Amino acid sequence: MEVLNKDIIFIGGKGGVGKSTSAAAVAWKAAEEGYTTLLISTDPAHNLGDIFNRNIGGKTTKLADRLYALEIDPEIETEKYIAGVKENIKGTVHSGMMEEVHRQLDTAKASPGADEAALFDKLISIILEEKEHFDKLIFDTAPTGHTIRLLSLPELMGVWIEGLLKKRKKTKENYSQLLNDGEPIEDPIYDVLKERQERFSKARDILLDDSKTGFIFVLNPERLPVLETKKALELLEKYHLHVKTLIVNKVLPNQTDGEFFKQRKEHEKQYLKLIEDTFKKQELIMVPFFPHDITNIEQLEHFSTFYHSER
Repeated sequence: MEVLNKDIIFIGGKGGVGKSTSAAAVAWKAAEEGYTTLLISTDPAHNLGDIFNRNIGGKTTKLADRLYALEIDPEIETEKYIAGVKENIKGTVHSGMMEEVHRQLDTAKASPGADEAALFDKLISIILEEKEHFDKLIFDTAPTGHTIRLLSLPELMGVWIEGLLKKRKKTKENYSQLLNDGEPIEDPIYDVLKERQERFSKARDILLDDSKTGFIFVLNPERLPVLETKKALELLEKYHLHVKTLIVNKVLPNQTDGEFFKQRKEHEKQYLKLIEDTFKKQELIMVPFFPHDITNIEQLEHFSTFYHSER
């Protein structure tokens, strides 16, 4: 699987297709091949603990030789994010206004997109800081829609911050002329925005670097996952994020017993053909439908042995 050569791998897809299991198996394979690997879950459902049969949580936890994991809780990250904003504006807002500003910020915690902004902030920190300590970062991302918004944020935030910086610069120049005889004055908010823009820019460069970052989508040979994956890939292409590998999970074995499974296998063939025709540019990894859930290391190891290309 060519994507395993990348330093950072994002694994996305529709909920319920086996994304967390696939991410865990990719991380397991990377660690087995000698890479110190950090597996990060940004999916609020957090299935990694169930797969490895242990609590993981928000601190980096060792799971096996060279394999570590971390579960990011969007709620906790949003709390931290808002606390950070409060800290940044301390001293820049009149003390009589602070209570109202804090009230507004606390309200913002529940606003649409707050979780994703906080999550992306954490994701950037991991990409920029943890890559010093790990050979591979494997992200088990939230379901498709969230993933796309998350990955498209650097571009959107970059434009937004650029606009804010221009406004702050103009305000800063006006204040300098009014208050300080034209001498420059310190503007902590300008400095914070500038630093954030630089971080977004660095993270974006890494995300767009084909030699460092790879994207895998997981789907099942069924109509809705195929259609959703097609839409997701087209949307990511617009942001210059190219998904070159697909894991087709839960493929029925060729030898099936009983009339029901024979009919189901015939039905599945049309979707496997649709996958072949729709995703001609992608490497396809076929993983069979197992008679059991993946709930221990031995099963995970077996699951990862199917990671070789079908074409």
